[in-house]
Amino acid sequence: MIVVESSRVPWSIMLPETIDAYRTCEFATLSKDGTPIAWPTSGLRTVDGGFLLTTSLGYPQKAFNVRRDDRVALLFSDPTASGLDRPSQILVRGTATCSEQIHTDPTGDLGRFWSMILARQPGSQRYLDWPVTRLIDFYFMRLVIRVTPTEVTTRELPEPLAPETNGVIGSSVLSTYPTAVLAARAASGAPTLVRTTVATTTDGYQVAPPALGPDMTGPASLLVHQHDERLSGLHNAVVLGSLDGDGLLRPSRLIEPAGRQGAGPAETLRTMRALRGTTKRYLDRRGLARPTIPWAAYRAIRAELRSE
Repeated sequence: MIVVESSRVPWSIMLPETIDAYRTCEFATLSKDGTPIAWPTSGLRTVDGGFLLTTSLGYPQKAFNVRRDDRVALLFSDPTASGLDRPSQILVRGTATCSEQIHTDPTGDLGRFWSMILARQPGSQRYLDWPVTRLIDFYFMRLVIRVTPTEVTTRELPEPLAPETNGVIGSSVLSTYPTAVLAARAASGAPTLVRTTVATTTDGYQVAPPALGPDMTGPASLLVHQHDERLSGLHNAVVLGSLDGDGLLRPSRLIEPAGRQGAGPAETLRTMRALRGTTKRYLDRRGLARPTIPWAAYRAIRAELRSE
C-alpha cells in the first residue's frame, strides 16, 4: 500500500535527518518546450528552510530553465550510501531562483556545500591537483539555484521491477535499472516527480498505476541514475516522451550524458572538451572573462577533511 502525506509547513522541520542522509536527489525543471526533465544532483538544506543547489557552467541548462520558469521539484529517492533502513521517497515542490552571478569562492552556504561534496565524493578531491586544475576549472564555476519549498510529500519506495529489453527507445538502458524516476506535469502544469517501476511494451513504458496522479498527461520523461558508496561510478540517462491518460509513456529520445556504457578515455576527453566549450560560450555571450579559481581555499577545505 502506498501512503502519501502532504504538508505545507516549512520543509526544514519535516524529515530533516532523512533528507540530510540522502547523497543525491533528483531535480526537475521545465524545458523550453514544456517537458519536465530531471537530473541527479546534490543539494544542501539552508537555515531559512530552503534548499541550495548548484550547477557548473559546463551544464547551465538547469539554470536557463529556472530563469524561464521557476516551478521546480526535488525528489529524494536513491538511498545508496545513506545508511537509511527502508526510507521513504520525499518529494519537495516549490519555486526556484538562479541569478547570473558566477560563484567561485567556497564561503558561506557554498563553503558548507563544498565541504559536503569533497567529503562525500572523495574522488573529486583530485580535481584540486595540478595539472587537472587546468582542465577542470569550469567545475568550480558555479551558478547557484535556491529552492523555496511550498509542499512536501512522502511516499513509499517501490519494490524493484526492471523492465525488459525489446528494442523500444531506451529499453537497453532502462532494463538495467530496477526502478526509474518519472518526471511529469501535475494538473497545475508544474513539474512533479516519483520513483516508480515501468513495464516495457511494444509502444513504450507502462508506468505502475500508484505513481500516477490526475491529469499527469503530456510531455514527460524517465530518469535512471546510479552511484556507488563514494559517489563514484556515475551513470545517468533520460528517456523523453509523452505520457497518455492510461499511463503509457511513448518514448521519443534517449539522452545519456554521463557514464555511457563502453565509454573509455577518448570519450572522457571529448566530454571534457565539450564542457569547456560550453563554459566558454556561456562566458563569451555575456562578455565575461574566465573567472579565477581560489584553489588555495578549496585545498584548505580538503586539508581539513583529511585531518579529521
